[in-house]
Amino acid sequence: MTQTDLIFTAILSLLPISELRGAIPYALAKKADPLFAYIYCVGFNMLVAPLFYFFIATFHRLFTRFSWYNIIFEKLVVKTRNKVKSNIEKFGYIGIMLFVAVPLPVTGAYTGTMGAWVLGLGKRKTMLAVSAGVAIAGIIVSLVAFFGVETFSFLTKKVSV
Repeated sequence: MTQTDLIFTAILSLLPISELRGAIPYALAKKADPLFAYIYCVGFNMLVAPLFYFFIATFHRLFTRFSWYNIIFEKLVVKTRNKVKSNIEKFGYIGIMLFVAVPLPVTGAYTGTMGAWVLGLGKRKTMLAVSAGVAIAGIIVSLVAFFGVETFSFLTKKVSV
């Protein structure tokens, strides 16, 4: 991989649209070692949680000065927290980890971090849950990118008894 490929791979890992689903296949297409591609992409994608959490928290503090923001925040966020309170108590950080671990559109580190923040979950445990989810998603994406979708064909085979 060239230096340009490494930079582009890091950017793909950090972008909300692509994250690991774009970065790992790109790195493998550029002939990166699969273990290196996993560690490199997952490492950069794990940076999303602390950076995005800081971004959300900072803008929240800035915008609380405006009454319109407080009204919107109260209607959307507080209502959401109250509505899903039982699920939060039931699944909590494990739920965030599993949500991030599923490598589908809108289930990555950004959405997991935003969800945890909206739900009022703690910062440190959120970082750990999102990072664990990213690591699991990285394994899944790496397997599919390296071996193809046939990797998970055992899930669709009928078992004869």
